[in-house]
Amino acid sequence: MEFSKRRKRKLAGDQRNAYPHSLQFYLQPPTENISLIEFESLAIDRVKSLKAAENLGVSHVKGHEPYQNTPEADIRKVKSSYRVLPDKGNKMEFSKRRLKLAADQRNAYPHSLQFYLQPPTENISLIEFENFAFDRVKLLKAVENIGVSHVKGHESYQSKLEAEIRKLKFSYRENLEDEYDARRKDHISHFILRLAYCQSDDLRRWFIQQEMDLLRFRFSILPRDKIQDFLKDSHLHFEAISKEEKTFSEKDILDSSFSSSETSVPESESVYKIPFADALDLFRGRKVYLQDGFAYVPSKDIVAIILNEFRTKLSKALALTARSLPAVQSDERLQPLLNHLSHSYTGQDYSTLGSAGKISLDQIDSLCTKSFPPCMRQLHKALRDTHHLRHGGRMQYGLFLKGIGLTLEQALQFWKQEFIRGKMDPDKFDKGYSYNIRHSFGKEGKRTDYTPFSCLKIILNNPPGQGDYHGCPFRHSDPELLKQKLQSYKISPGGISQILDLVKGTHYQVACQKYFEITHNVDDCGFSLNHPNQFFIESQRILNGGKDMKKEPIQPETPQPKPSVQKTKDASSALASLNSSQEVDMEGLEDYFSD
Repeated sequence: MEFSKRRKRKLAGDQRNAYPHSLQFYLQPPTENISLIEFESLAIDRVKSLKAAENLGVSHVKGHEPYQNTPEADIRKVKSSYRVLPDKGNKMEFSKRRLKLAADQRNAYPHSLQFYLQPPTENISLIEFENFAFDRVKLLKAVENIGVSHVKGHESYQSKLEAEIRKLKFSYRENLEDEYDARRKDHISHFILRLAYCQSDDLRRWFIQQEMDLLRFRFSILPRDKIQDFLKDSHLHFEAISKEEKTFSEKDILDSSFSSSETSVPESESVYKIPFADALDLFRGRKVYLQDGFAYVPSKDIVAIILNEFRTKLSKALALTARSLPAVQSDERLQPLLNHLSHSYTGQDYSTLGSAGKISLDQIDSLCTKSFPPCMRQLHKALRDTHHLRHGGRMQYGLFLKGIGLTLEQALQFWKQEFIRGKMDPDKFDKGYSYNIRHSFGKEGKRTDYTPFSCLKIILNNPPGQGDYHGCPFRHSDPELLKQKLQSYKISPGGISQILDLVKGTHYQVACQKYFEITHNVDDCGFSLNHPNQFFIESQRILNGGKDMKKEPIQPETPQPKPSVQKTKDASSALASLNSSQEVDMEGLEDYFSD
């Protein structure tokens, strides 16, 4: 792999400047990550060096020639620094290992795409493991969303996917310099997600499809002169035929693989001679010329065969990974992440920080029509019609209102007014429900400041039962009822048809995104919808001409008898906070909200 001269000079300069002398005062602790094996080896060697210095200092006069020579030999034996070499300009001697590492980096990832044939063997920190995994999930979800809302291969699809890959710092272009870190991240993160997505048939199918779409995009921008090298490195023994052979068979190839308007095979178009069995999909569609058991495939069609090989290899690899998964899950550090990674929400939490007091109670009805997603719109209508919501609905809608700016005092007033209209006694509300609302704001019980539900949590968890109104309408509603609901929202027949097609393909979040675009009269909303509060914020941004809502005056809250305790977050405990603790906390909140 090519490295930029600037990066190589910087790396070499950093190595020379890190340890300019063979001795030091040890003023700065090291900050790099090292493996446990290296940690142990360095510690033992240091102990040997210090013990040798102690023993020789007792048996020899310090500074005399025997003392100088013997410790030097012992220090050299444990490979510690001991002498500055004048003929090197006082530059520290580097081990061959560092030089080999630089060469390995250039050769480790020769292309921006790969078949992931060899698993990574290096040691990485748990934080890096987690960050790589979540970034890969974000990337594959972006691949899915962009692929549903744009035509694959179209210019808009290519540009949006490239922007997403660049934002998440993954590799995507062959000729870019200084791509080692991006390609390393791509390699490691793919294998991490194999561990998470091999656990069920549905997860495997989703993972394989998104990885195939990602490979298709990367191959589409791979320079033609690099294709043969990529095929060779991927163990695909497809050789391009010579110009003479291409000329000899040009008419047959042209008739089989090109449109009738083309009169010759383009000179830049390579043609590959591939075993017939590897080109069955093209043969089935009558898109390939066959001769003597070989298919003659132009480079424009070779991607179909490459993707088929990739799917086969990845499917087998996931099956093997599933067999060895119990051994990996025995590691208590990885188990929570792997078990929840496939359905973890990785975006903004939309807590009330900075948004409290942005809306008044009088605005809720009008905001519901203009800016609420369908899931919250149906909850609001049910609350106004029945003056009551069961605990699942109160949790989902109450935390959403909290996220868009309802303060604790406003929430207490809002829910009390509505429940009293349903003939509930005020004292019963104060005793049975006000505590639950204060609890959701972190003012009671464990004082956990709960955040609004993401789309993923609403879709996957706690499906609605008889008499419930929570959940996702696109996921949990009967198609005919959903159609009637969209008609009542004044959605055009064409728009309803588009939304129902997306629902039929189980693209529930993309269906909601299409609803957003139709109701806000935009061709492309410019974001991937993952959260009801994101829907509200983006809606208000459009309706207000790109400006956020003006903040309403905040009424002072009634002081609580106990001081609020802020929940601290440690970077090293991100696994637990993203997975297990969140689920435990929500279970506690469900108990408080239960009827």
